[in-house]
Amino acid sequence: MSKKILIFDDDVATLEVVSIICRDLGYEVDIAETADDVLSKVEFFLPNLIMMDINIPMIGGVEATRLIKAHDTHREIPVVFITAKNDVALLSSQAHADGYLSKPFDIEELEDIVERLI
Repeated sequence: MSKKILIFDDDVATLEVVSIICRDLGYEVDIAETADDVLSKVEFFLPNLIMMDINIPMIGGVEATRLIKAHDTHREIPVVFITAKNDVALLSSQAHADGYLSKPFDIEELEDIVERLI
C-alpha cells in the first residue's frame, strides 16, 4: 500500500506542482483548496503526511494544524507548512507543525522534507 499525502493550498499552481512531485516520488495524493472540514478530510483520506498552506481560506492553516495536532487519532501525522509568509518558522512552532517550506521552494528541498517525514 502506498503512502499518502494530503495537500491543502488555495493556489492551484502550487497544488499542481506539489502533487506532481509527490506522485513522481510514488505517493498517493489528495488535494483541498480550503481547510474547512479539515478533520473530516484527514479522517477520510488517512494521510501519512499533510502539507498545509498558512493562508488558506476559511479557518487558515495555523488553526487547521492546531485542530489536527489536538486530535487524539491524527496528532501523530506530520504537518508541513508551505507558505510565502516571512514568519513561517514562528507560526510553524506555534501550531506544532513538523516542518515548513518557504515559497518559492526548491524541488529537492520539498523531496527531502517529504522523504524525511514519511
